[in-house]
Amino acid sequence: MPSINLTNPTLILTAGEPAGIGPNLCVQIAQLDLPCKLVVIADRKLLQDRARIMRLPLNLLDYAPSVLGKHKSGRLQVLHVPLNKPSIPGKPDSANARYVLKTLERAVEGCGSGEFDGMVTAPIHKGIINDAGIAFTGHTEYLSKLTNSQVVMMLVGCNMRVTLATTHLPLKDVAATITHEKLEQRLRIIHRDLITRFAIAAPRIVVAGLNPHAGESGHLGREEIEIIIPVLEKLRIEGMNLIGPLPADTLFNPPRLKDYDCIFAMYHDQGLPVLKHASFGKGVNVTLGLPIIRTSVDHGTALDLAATGQADSGSMLAAIEMAITLIGNKKP
Repeated sequence: MPSINLTNPTLILTAGEPAGIGPNLCVQIAQLDLPCKLVVIADRKLLQDRARIMRLPLNLLDYAPSVLGKHKSGRLQVLHVPLNKPSIPGKPDSANARYVLKTLERAVEGCGSGEFDGMVTAPIHKGIINDAGIAFTGHTEYLSKLTNSQVVMMLVGCNMRVTLATTHLPLKDVAATITHEKLEQRLRIIHRDLITRFAIAAPRIVVAGLNPHAGESGHLGREEIEIIIPVLEKLRIEGMNLIGPLPADTLFNPPRLKDYDCIFAMYHDQGLPVLKHASFGKGVNVTLGLPIIRTSVDHGTALDLAATGQADSGSMLAAIEMAITLIGNKKP
């Protein structure tokens, strides 16, 4: 297993979709002093151009592992990956789809070898990658493929941790994807990573029902009775503290939330709207189940802001801070 620097970790930051606000966020983060070593993987000129648009000072240094020191404001170590085509802020081009994936692949490779202690990702544009003829459903699924891992998406914010049984699926396909095997697999990943990465000794996980009112005793759907409850009963026998399934419209009540360490929602727009309403712009996306640490922002590419200096770097800073915390919790 690669050695992990717990006191001064090295993070690799991917700049994401070049026409979006990812490069802006990298330039803004460069203005801060951070308790880590930071490397941005991106096209060097792209960062220079975006700093010029934002009128922010930026001293770019070529990435050199042997001289990499703690990040200081105003300068940024860059692992240069050239764009396939010059990027115009706000106007994504499918010609740069492979560039985006190369940055992810290089970051994963470096984390796997121990060159970096964790990766933080800026937002990407799924549609543009698909327009290039590359089947792509999202960061989470792509990182799962690159690392040959079973993963779970988690969003963290406003004292909530929300995980998902399914991610980027049409709503009509969700019920068929909720199976005994997949629910058990995801709950095992969540339970393990809450212990090993979040340092929660005995996690309390509340599980949402799939149907309104958690199925209303089978009158509004039988997935709870036939699939969800049997899985929970099996894992409870093994010692997991699992609550539910509960109706999703009531389990997010603040008095109840204090009793949970994590919420397990059945689909993307069941669990995430509540968390994003409470913490948008400060939330963090964490991929559980990976052999590496990966965090990300809680928002998209914001193409309309790319040519301005108005992007909010709060979620990116929170993602960096979360990565440092998870690295510190991980035992070498």
